[in-house]
Amino acid sequence: MPRLLSSPPLLVLLAATLSGPAVRAQQASPPAGPAAIRPTENLIVEGIPEIPAGLADEVRRYTEARSAAFVGWHPTRVEMLIGTRFGNTAQIHEVRMPGGARRQLTFFAEPVGAADWDPKEGTFFLFTRDTGGNEFGQMYRLDVATGDVTLLSDGGRSQNGGWAWDRAGDRIAYSSTRRNGADRDLWVMDPRDPATDLLVVENDGGGWSVLDWSADGMKLLVGESLSVNKSRRWLVDVATGAKTRLDDDADGEVAWGGGTFTPDGRSIWTTTDKDSEIARLVRWTPATGAIEVMAADIPWEVEEFDVSEDGKSLCFITNEAGVSRARVLDTATGKHRLVAGLPEGVIAGGEWHADGRHLAFSVGSARSTSDVYVWDAVEGGPAIRWTESELGGLVADTLVEPRAIDWQSFDGLKIRGFLYPAAPRFTGRRPVIINIHGGPEGQSRPIFQGRNNFFMSELGVAMIYPNVRGSTGYGKTFVKLDNALKREDSVRDIGALLDWIATRPDLDPDRVMVTGGSYGGFMTLACATTYDERIRCSLDVVGISHFTTFLKNTESYRRDLRRVEYGDERVPEVAEFFERIAPLNNAGRITKPLFVVQGANDPRVPASEAEQMVAKVRGNGGPVWFLNAKDEGHGFRKKPNMDFQFYATVMFVRQHLLGGESAADAAR
Repeated sequence: MPRLLSSPPLLVLLAATLSGPAVRAQQASPPAGPAAIRPTENLIVEGIPEIPAGLADEVRRYTEARSAAFVGWHPTRVEMLIGTRFGNTAQIHEVRMPGGARRQLTFFAEPVGAADWDPKEGTFFLFTRDTGGNEFGQMYRLDVATGDVTLLSDGGRSQNGGWAWDRAGDRIAYSSTRRNGADRDLWVMDPRDPATDLLVVENDGGGWSVLDWSADGMKLLVGESLSVNKSRRWLVDVATGAKTRLDDDADGEVAWGGGTFTPDGRSIWTTTDKDSEIARLVRWTPATGAIEVMAADIPWEVEEFDVSEDGKSLCFITNEAGVSRARVLDTATGKHRLVAGLPEGVIAGGEWHADGRHLAFSVGSARSTSDVYVWDAVEGGPAIRWTESELGGLVADTLVEPRAIDWQSFDGLKIRGFLYPAAPRFTGRRPVIINIHGGPEGQSRPIFQGRNNFFMSELGVAMIYPNVRGSTGYGKTFVKLDNALKREDSVRDIGALLDWIATRPDLDPDRVMVTGGSYGGFMTLACATTYDERIRCSLDVVGISHFTTFLKNTESYRRDLRRVEYGDERVPEVAEFFERIAPLNNAGRITKPLFVVQGANDPRVPASEAEQMVAKVRGNGGPVWFLNAKDEGHGFRKKPNMDFQFYATVMFVRQHLLGGESAADAAR
């Protein structure tokens, strides 16, 4: 299965700064630089004041950090593909040893989304790439010997990917929306010859994915996602397309995560929250319905796993109050052991090499951007760091670390999150930025803050990342508490957080900014209309301004999946509720400054959501800054755009949260 290169959190803006003008050696003195930072031609900038050129130098060391993410193992050598950025976008690189050079293999203006070596010889790899952030990912093959790139999918307005190789390494099964743009069908192809592309089964809905092949190459294990709380598992006959349901609706709402056949083909390794509040690792035998819970002594959610090629070992990762732990399970005995030597932080991956010995992880923390570590399961010593990404001039030991916090909401429910305090040199009650995650089926975790470190280290701002009701990581009951007509309850969780801030001697309740991306953008706009008198300003990134117009205009392959979470606008009661709570309809309550950031090609939250909100607030006479990128989608991924967004954000924070005070003033 290809491993996606995760985009940075929408408000954790990691990119390099724009370079300054070139200076010829023969000049006696450098020419005067530009008085202001100019946006590129791809940016639509409205209401944002001129940004002084000196700001780029002031924030430079906070904008140069890089990261590295594990992508895939070479099939025969202990070498790997990683994703990292040296130019404007993240590309695929090869690393052949611990600390080895990152040799770039792809060179595109657009970021690469996923990649995977062929499982036989490593003569080519597959990858996906979209255009301008539109998320219509196309599949390509890159032949290493020649550098030639071949388009494998249709090249149109369709999503293609999520492939799985058969055990022989001859074919991939993958999903595509090419038939009608709404339903995700399953296809099989030998990627060495795109003409072999064959439609296996047509599906209804956009939540279908390939999980695994049977050992004989005759059947596919397939997942169907209906919501964060409900999914199904199917067996598909590759020759006929016939589907057989493996789970049972009599179990009620049950979520399944991943799936890999055991070597004998009778059972399936998977995670499920059946008969549990959390997802547990299980060995499931569909023929009998037997479910054997593994590592039952660990009371934490299992969020991902990977089984070695020989089926003897399984690596699984738990989410323990936001911090990750990686363990390896002996599938014969059920005994497990902790992977040694990984830094404390958030772990992704845990992917086995074909040798069944080496495990690769991507690990990041508040003081370390994501890097790749490898653990030798035979030697069992500490994991070895394979990449060491640059922090761009930042010193890790000086960066603030978060602490877990909790507060009681309006109904007595405990809400949790993370507080990143201002740097120790700042005294008194500090201004606060509340940063709300998207999803809403997401979770804020103690990750590297990148550019946001500037606010804490240089401006003396504290940052709070709340996990309001509806967040994952706290059980399936908690994640359903904001569904449909309960949507306003999550907004009230932020109201309770504002109350909590007022009780803190180190936080200033009179200087609070709310921000967030995607669903967090909706939360930002909802807080701006609900708590206008309690905040200084708000910054909405690709946020929803009206659920009805959002559901009408979001891409059709995801519309029904979102209706399960937000409610069905075709139901009169829900439509009336959406009209009442829409930030667009309550924009007249906003009197504090608002900054809206959008990507013109966003397929999830279309640009119309931002444009209508900006127009409405302006029509009411409210102050609005607007930044729209013509070559971006659901958040900015290209360095020049990310740079300008960050510069404008610093200006907005200084002007509207801090009231123009300098760092020296703030420290006094």
